[in-house]
Amino acid sequence: MSLPESMSRIVIVGANSRLDQAIDVLYSMGTVHLIDHTVDADEGFTLGTPRPYAPKASERLLKVRSMEKDLGITKKTPTNVVSVDEIKKKLSADSVEFAEDEVISVLDKKNDLNQRITELNAKKKSLDVLSKLDIDLDMYSGYRSIVSMVGTVAVDPSVALSGIPCEVEYRAGSKKEDGIAAVFCRVEDKDKVQSVLSDCDFSEITVPEDTGSAAAALKKVEHELVSADAEMVKIEGELAALLEKHKDFLKASEEELAIEVDKGELPVRIASSAYSFVADAWVPTKKAESAKIEIESKVEGTYVEIIENRGRTMKEVEAAEDRFKEVPTKFNNGRMVKEFQYPTKLMSVPKYQEIDPSILIAIFLPLFFGMMIGDVGYSIPFIILGAYGLKVTHHKDWRAIATVLFFGGIWAFIFGLFFYGECLGMHFVGEHTADDVTYTWQYLLGLDNLPAFFEGILPGGHGVTKLGADWIGFQLKLSVYIGVCHLLLAYCCAVYNKTLQHGFVHAFKEKGGWVLSFIGMVLICYSLAMILIYGQSFDSVMIIIGIGAVALAIGIILNIPEDGMQAVLELPGIVGGVLSYTRIAAIGMSKAGMALAFNYICIGMIYGGLGEGPIALIVAFALFAFLHLMIWTLGILSAGLHSLRLQFVELMVKFYEGGGVEYEPLKIKRVKTTSDKEKA
Repeated sequence: MSLPESMSRIVIVGANSRLDQAIDVLYSMGTVHLIDHTVDADEGFTLGTPRPYAPKASERLLKVRSMEKDLGITKKTPTNVVSVDEIKKKLSADSVEFAEDEVISVLDKKNDLNQRITELNAKKKSLDVLSKLDIDLDMYSGYRSIVSMVGTVAVDPSVALSGIPCEVEYRAGSKKEDGIAAVFCRVEDKDKVQSVLSDCDFSEITVPEDTGSAAAALKKVEHELVSADAEMVKIEGELAALLEKHKDFLKASEEELAIEVDKGELPVRIASSAYSFVADAWVPTKKAESAKIEIESKVEGTYVEIIENRGRTMKEVEAAEDRFKEVPTKFNNGRMVKEFQYPTKLMSVPKYQEIDPSILIAIFLPLFFGMMIGDVGYSIPFIILGAYGLKVTHHKDWRAIATVLFFGGIWAFIFGLFFYGECLGMHFVGEHTADDVTYTWQYLLGLDNLPAFFEGILPGGHGVTKLGADWIGFQLKLSVYIGVCHLLLAYCCAVYNKTLQHGFVHAFKEKGGWVLSFIGMVLICYSLAMILIYGQSFDSVMIIIGIGAVALAIGIILNIPEDGMQAVLELPGIVGGVLSYTRIAAIGMSKAGMALAFNYICIGMIYGGLGEGPIALIVAFALFAFLHLMIWTLGILSAGLHSLRLQFVELMVKFYEGGGVEYEPLKIKRVKTTSDKEKA
């Protein structure tokens, strides 16, 4: 178990003329977590205003991101690292604006061409239909007393229009396409014609302004489309060239401008007067003194005072002003445990006044995963895949999965080799008889006198299948004992948290009763199991029952003032919580049962049934590999999810509150740019 790192509150006071210098120092230190100033919190001070360079930097940042979007530059686009000095020179020389002019010029041409292509496609679509009629395009318009209507129809409108003086030209369509009709009528009969055509599902077509036949116009449009497409390819090439030309500059500029914007807008988070600024901040206690010295030495005329070294008690929290009540949580874990902070954050960031459960998750999550898998054959791919993921990926989600696979795979290998003594669902040591459905590697490979550690330590000697009565009873009891220890640790953590926050007396009154209730229920249930399952006499467990009853009674008495009737109603939940750990055995048995069945199908039925020849060997091996790959995949899902559930639902819920604010110091993160000054 570990607590978040101790924090101290400091106040930084300086002249406004030194504000830019102070901001640069605070960012370069990388240890100062700023406390946002609130309006009217201090008399005579207001919120500061952004630095003069911030609006320009923000405007340029928007331009850069817009250009990146237009050019298709993403986070995954490979670019070279650029020095900060070079980027600053280019920014001061208005290189962003020059690049923007180039990009906009090409984009305008592309947009105009896109519009032209759209218009040509629409024209082509109309001409495709009009070319079916033997009417020149200039014949559809130019009349004073006659109006034309042309479009697609579902049925021939000639009969329906027979009562109206008009000329109809109709061409039938295919099964998938409607026919086309052109109607010429007097202007005064237009409404009547439209009414009839609407009954024929008429859809009017816009006739392009052109002369000659529609077929000739169609060929002309198609030629123009070919030319436009060729021009578009040329423009796309220009954009690709601009991407190669500017991608390094744009990514580096985005990073540098984002840093400038963050720095420039920092004054709106601190207090400011006409001549000075005041900034409140949290820093790790062990670095508070060095932070004071560094700021005062690098920023002339600036004064830093360490106001308090915040403890863990709630009295200190209640005594503080509202803006100083919440202390940021800085995780205090080593390299290995740090990888397990992600599951903790899935629940919430720990409060400053409580235990960080990451180390408990780091111990028990892979341990439970390994117990559920417990097989050398499955564990090796887990270890390899997890190690590869930890090496190549930086995405927090994939690193979390890789972490569980790697460390869980190590535990699965240990349990598989030394506890279960098996690989791919088969024990290393043991003989096979004609009527037996289980196989061992000693039998399959024809080996004799394997080392003793290959036997495992299962009850009943080596060769005992995981589905045997000895194994089931032993594994169920073991999983229950693990649950008792795991939950007892959770209740003790709850007492420890409350002790930190309120003292031991308050902690014992609030949480100590649950520790006693848990112990009492466990002892009583253990005694009942000895009597009902194993046939022991009441006299042999009477003392244990008595101790359990006393502990349970004291626990209920202590819990009632805090929890009321919940102190009694929650007692069955204790038993249910312990029994939920039998899922460790259940998942192990389900994996073993599937492996046992698949091994018999592949070896006994397929290989043996096909005569043990080369073809039988190939078929059996292919099926063997596929079926065990399925078990391996299901193992990731079932063992991973249920191991995580035991941490979240059974362990953490007993003591973990969360809701803290993660420590986020002011610092510069550079990926696309590099600065020798900042490194120094």
